[in-house]
Amino acid sequence: MNGNRRVLIFADWDNIFLAAKSFNRKLDWLQVRDYLANPKEGRELIEMVIYVGLPPDRERFEEQRKNKEKFVYWAKANGFMVVTKEGKAKGEEYETNIDVVMAMDALEQALQIKPDIVVLLTGDSDFAYLAEKLRRRGIRVEVASVEQSLGNELKNSANSVVDLIEVFDGLPPQNNGREHHRIGHANVFD
Repeated sequence: MNGNRRVLIFADWDNIFLAAKSFNRKLDWLQVRDYLANPKEGRELIEMVIYVGLPPDRERFEEQRKNKEKFVYWAKANGFMVVTKEGKAKGEEYETNIDVVMAMDALEQALQIKPDIVVLLTGDSDFAYLAEKLRRRGIRVEVASVEQSLGNELKNSANSVVDLIEVFDGLPPQNNGREHHRIGHANVFD
């Protein structure tokens, strides 16, 4: 047990959801978590935090918001820490800037908890500077994404890249985009 490396995972929900969608796959967050913090590989999960930008509470975003709220409920019921941020309408779209929250939390938590490894579950190159900052503090940084969704700047800033294609290949196809997570054994919608 003493040889375990302590792992903190920070997940960019939108980025990883879109990566899975590009492969027509439903995301199984439990499987992704277990793949990234596999105890058989000497990895001990400290925490996995998923960052979810919520659409504004407006009629035109109602369905999107309900889907994300269902996911948040499911994730919390299954032991994930979830951080949400309310979005602001910007024309027909919305923005949340949840990336800023994720970067600030990751830096603060990593410096407090001092894990052996921080996994950034994203392909967004906006996190390249975060990866560099953590590495300067002696923390190993792994970026987990699919190769084709991974920005070069982020790839070059991390110690290593974990290609999620192996995980995605084992996941079921999406159901017309309706459900984007596995319910598992918990009856969270009863």
